[in-house]
Amino acid sequence: MGKPETIQDFYTRKYNFMPDALRKTMGHFNVFKLDPFEGNNIKPVSYRKRDYFKITLLVGESTIEYADKAIQLQKQALVFSNPQIPYRWEHTDSIHHGYFCIFDQAFFYQYGNLAQYSLFQPDGNHVFELADEQVHYLCKMYERMLEEINSDYIHKYDVLRTIVYEIVHFALKMQPSDNLTKHPLNAAQRICALFLELLERQFPIDDIHQTLVLRAASDYAERLNVHVNHLNRAIKKTTDKTTTQIIAERILQEAKILLKQTPWTVSEIAYALGFNEVPHFNNFFKKHVQQSPLKFRNV
Repeated sequence: MGKPETIQDFYTRKYNFMPDALRKTMGHFNVFKLDPFEGNNIKPVSYRKRDYFKITLLVGESTIEYADKAIQLQKQALVFSNPQIPYRWEHTDSIHHGYFCIFDQAFFYQYGNLAQYSLFQPDGNHVFELADEQVHYLCKMYERMLEEINSDYIHKYDVLRTIVYEIVHFALKMQPSDNLTKHPLNAAQRICALFLELLERQFPIDDIHQTLVLRAASDYAERLNVHVNHLNRAIKKTTDKTTTQIIAERILQEAKILLKQTPWTVSEIAYALGFNEVPHFNNFFKKHVQQSPLKFRNV
């Protein structure tokens, strides 16, 4: 089976043209089957560009690094990759088979917002260990996608969107029900939620010339149009942490990601994270990790 054609390829082949307006709203989608192979330190999954969402079904042992966490996959799993969360596969000892589909947000233009689902959110579940019968069910869904994308059916991308949503809800149903229950938010919780959303919007840092704008509690209070003391009380009441502590934890998490997953120098990382002086960044990192940034990178 050849490489599945893209949306743009399909319309160009079928109608000999691709209007610019249609090109902008159709987005990108593709699906792939991983052939069986074995080896050490294999990187089986491509498309690591951060503008793509990805849903991977993988049968075999491997390790996936999500942000600053490493998750060991013992047998088989369904993995949801968010463009806002850096990830990579490592130490793949034996991959038996698998599938993955990739798409961008534009592919679901006027079909809903995938970011509303917890498995595509920074604090959500992204990796789901599977039983054998669940793998069998999902394999059939990916085979449906492969069959559909290679067909000449004019509405095939609507069908593919539906299958993606089926997989999303299949995973959501695997989560404990209490995680899905919505509770009314009080004023402090609403402020905290807005603060955390604003904090997360600044990440990931994916350009060497990008720099963190909001660094202090007062910066967030100004954006949220509340007094900084009011913000601090709301955060403390909701999380039992200070605003400064939460900001520092998120900056530290991004520092670890950049040290491990980019070739940037320590000074470049320090600048991107809003530190005017490299020694300030070094002291900040040592305070929280008990080792220098360079030592952490080389471990």
